Amino acid sequence: MAKLTILIHCKDTSGIIASVTNFIHKNHGNIVYIDQHVDRHNSIFFMRSESEFNPKTFDLPSFKKNFGALIAEKYEMEWELYTAAYKPRMAIFVSKYDHCLYDILGRYNAGELHVEIPFISSNHPDLKYIADSFNIPFFHIPVTKETKAASEKEQLRLLKKHGVDFIVLARYMQIVSSKLIEAYQHKIINIHHSFLPAFVGAKPYHSAYKRGVKIIGATSHYVTEELDAGPIIEQDVARVTHAHSIEDMVMKGRDLEKIVLARGIKLHIDRKTMVFNNKTIIFS
Repeated sequence: MAKLTILIHCKDTSGIIASVTNFIHKNHGNIVYIDQHVDRHNSIFFMRSESEFNPKTFDLPSFKKNFGALIAEKYEMEWELYTAAYKPRMAIFVSKYDHCLYDILGRYNAGELHVEIPFISSNHPDLKYIADSFNIPFFHIPVTKETKAASEKEQLRLLKKHGVDFIVLARYMQIVSSKLIEAYQHKIINIHHSFLPAFVGAKPYHSAYKRGVKIIGATSHYVTEELDAGPIIEQDVARVTHAHSIEDMVMKGRDLEKIVLARGIKLHIDRKTMVFNNKTIIFS
């Protein structure tokens, strides 16, 4: 079966669900999933649907054209349509920490992530051996104050050349430029510990340990120009006590980072995220 996912948001009004579902029915589609949400404060309607069609008779270009003309224009929708057969192309940016990279590649190798990984990019050469072990091209692009603009230009060139759909920052310890963010708006996923903004700097777990924190966590989010303040995709926490050492906290934190980043990536791949006003709508 040909499977389509449609994401829409527009001003809330009556008749949207009926119009969309009737259109799918008239095009001989079978809806296998549908969910919607209304942001009452902003009066915005959000919907995600999955439908199946007979691949022998289904005409995707015609469906898109008619949906846009007959449904989307009528309700002034922002909408996206995705086919299940297409594998998004995901680039990975890393620095020296390897735990998130290993986890992503392990899941990718096991078939858990419905993506292609055309390359891994890093500002350090240290993790090349990991990319080599998974037979994925690795590009070392050093980033310094003097070379940052040239490095970002090279990153953009590689992303365009390889047809990358979205980027994962798997503990990439560099601030992403506005040019990259503009080119991949809501398509760059980052992971960090959830001590921010209370414990900043190179050793947040040490600072948190000294304060006797009782909960540690991790946050995956889309990257915006405001550092670590983009729309949140996924979060999780773990409890700690006075009996946990700094090493224990770091280990728990890294485990959370791997899990939360993987969940965020999976939600994005499955087209279950929508962004509005720096906030995410996450469908089940």
